[in-house]
Amino acid sequence: MKRFSVTTIFWALVGVFVAIVSNMMLAPLIPIALKIYTIPFMFISWAVFFVLGLALIFLTAKKKMKGLLKKFLLLTGASAIGFPVFVILHNLVYGLFIYFFGQGFWERVGLGDEPFFFIMAIIVCPLGFLFGVVGTIVLFTKRRNGF
Repeated sequence: MKRFSVTTIFWALVGVFVAIVSNMMLAPLIPIALKIYTIPFMFISWAVFFVLGLALIFLTAKKKMKGLLKKFLLLTGASAIGFPVFVILHNLVYGLFIYFFGQGFWERVGLGDEPFFFIMAIIVCPLGFLFGVVGTIVLFTKRRNGF
């Protein structure tokens, strides 16, 4: 059985991220008849993104890396895991509060939606992922060029 390296998992994670973003940007342009095929692709790509994030964290910790590269790799993996988790938590909290406190709960408290997990999923995790990817690429390049 071939073992995967941290570098392989990292680049696979970046590739799946590009596929997810491309799918999201192209979705409005796809005719209704073809959207049937994009929905399974969306769920499969998010599941692969989550699993690759777990693998990146596991391999980075197992390899006992040190320094800034380890921090950037862990940030990349944690952000990949965090996005789907926070999306699920956002929807779960939103639904539970409506279930327990009534239909107009969010409007009564002055919010249209559950904000914390939404901000974590939509802003914090993608920014963390991008910072982790850019930092890792810079450090990979420095290491390869001998700086």
